[in-house]
Amino acid sequence: MLVSDFDYPLPEKLIAQHPLEDRAAVRMLVVDRSSGQIEDHTFREFPDFLREGDCVVVNNSRVFPARLYGRRASGPARIEVLLVSQAGDDPAVWEALVRPGRKVGTGTVLFFDEGLQAEVMARGEYGERTLCFSGAPDLAATIERIGHVPLPPYIRRPDEPQDRNHYQTIYARERGSVAAPTAGLHFTAEILARIPRLAEVTLHVGLGTFQPVHVEIVEEHKMHRERYVITAAAADAIRSATRVVAVGTTSVRTLEHAARQGPLEAGRGETDIFIYPGFRFRITAALLTNFHLPRSTLLMLVCAFSGRELVLRAYQHAVEQRYRFYSYGDCMLIT
Repeated sequence: MLVSDFDYPLPEKLIAQHPLEDRAAVRMLVVDRSSGQIEDHTFREFPDFLREGDCVVVNNSRVFPARLYGRRASGPARIEVLLVSQAGDDPAVWEALVRPGRKVGTGTVLFFDEGLQAEVMARGEYGERTLCFSGAPDLAATIERIGHVPLPPYIRRPDEPQDRNHYQTIYARERGSVAAPTAGLHFTAEILARIPRLAEVTLHVGLGTFQPVHVEIVEEHKMHRERYVITAAAADAIRSATRVVAVGTTSVRTLEHAARQGPLEAGRGETDIFIYPGFRFRITAALLTNFHLPRSTLLMLVCAFSGRELVLRAYQHAVEQRYRFYSYGDCMLIT
């Protein structure tokens, strides 16, 4: 398959730059895989589409302020660092993306606020850097204070104080993501109260979810590994469900990775599962998801679940009806 098969035109003005004040007021495009029918709804109607025996599965990973701004000793130019994931067991060593990368080679020391420093230890295949931090007695607390919300680049504005709340699901608990599991941003306490059975899994969003595809052939793309956890309570709720409704592509990847290991059990580990058309889903029976970038692995996953032609037709409908796209935009329920 060609990566270009997963392209579609999108007017830039449809990319949401701010969230709605009322999370649940977003529009929801409902797509029926069996009939191919497409209908316009709002997310507040989401519980009405649930059936008796359904289990709604959400990703409870919490976004941390993973974007740091620093400088080199040799000049005042600002260096942007996006922390991606902790490298191994040492809490001071992180994988990161750095911009502008040409100025930051191995051995470079970066200086941040509050005395925080980081030395570049290594460089990865696609420009990733391995950083070793020092100068902060509590690195996590320092990052929480001086870090910025890691809004994606298609949101063309600096992060604002309210983004710390808006770019976070209301059920976020486990700190570790550098991008929000955005399908969950629409839930409110009122909506959650109308869901009879809810299971929480954890997948910490990193490069595996948002790294661009650098190859032309889909099958040649390699996903980065991301950490996940499935508790015993979640496994029990999912196994006993008559239908599993996954909220977001990260929940899908967690469930389908675990299912490939055998019957669903509690556990933790890492996954680099890449889901594209031809994949056989073992657990996911319905999917709530936001609209995704062209040529992205997220769009490929949705096409694997629903069929490329139907998904691209739904996206065309969303464009024509002026849906709001991407992280702070509207959503789609696929049944």
